[in-house]
Amino acid sequence: MAAHPPIEAYDELDSTNAEARRRAEAGEVGPVWITAAVQTAGRGRRGRAWSTNRGNLAATLLTVTDRPAGEAAQLSFVAALAACDLADACLGAGAARLKWPNDVLVHGKKAVGILVESGARPDGRLWLAVGIGVNLAHAPQDVERPATAFAEHMAGQPPEPRAALEVLAHAFERWRTTWSTHGFAAVAAGWSERATGIGQRCEARLPNRTLSGVAEGLDPDGALRLRLDDGAVERITAGDVFFGGA
Repeated sequence: MAAHPPIEAYDELDSTNAEARRRAEAGEVGPVWITAAVQTAGRGRRGRAWSTNRGNLAATLLTVTDRPAGEAAQLSFVAALAACDLADACLGAGAARLKWPNDVLVHGKKAVGILVESGARPDGRLWLAVGIGVNLAHAPQDVERPATAFAEHMAGQPPEPRAALEVLAHAFERWRTTWSTHGFAAVAAGWSERATGIGQRCEARLPNRTLSGVAEGLDPDGALRLRLDDGAVERITAGDVFFGGA
């Protein structure tokens, strides 16, 4: 089993990503996993709030990279695959599916959120904060899309957050090694095998427009290929994608 970076656990933080950012801006390079039993100001993609109650997992990997920002962002797919491995370990193979770019769905509902942030270091490298939130025991209410928790699909109790992080961190290291050794193509292949919505119609909500078409799959850099109704192909690099109204 691949060794993973050390884990630092806290009872409460405003946000594990915010803590990683503070450390990075103070010069820390990691790698280290930062986890908290409670987040008081957790964040998701595009500035959305992400609540973490006791029993759920909130963790961020702080690390640095020599890769350019576009390539470094591919770690979001590594994180999604690791979280999918965790879900399968808890719920059985095939329970989790991946929706572009990095949502992990359990029986069609969101159970995991991923937020990758980065910044420039004085030495020219990038610091990275790879944040992963897993609904182990509780699912949020009043959210944009239906959410679920592992506990809703288990006969017994869900794993404790620290035990879940051990599984997640090992899985992340396996996929990170695959990425480093074989390139993004190997990660993209693993992601595509577990993807939902490929070949289906979807709506892509971008910062300044909304597009509709058929999701054809990943480009070599992780962008989603969207076949528009007029036959043109649009590369989606950032935004939200909705399939079947979900």
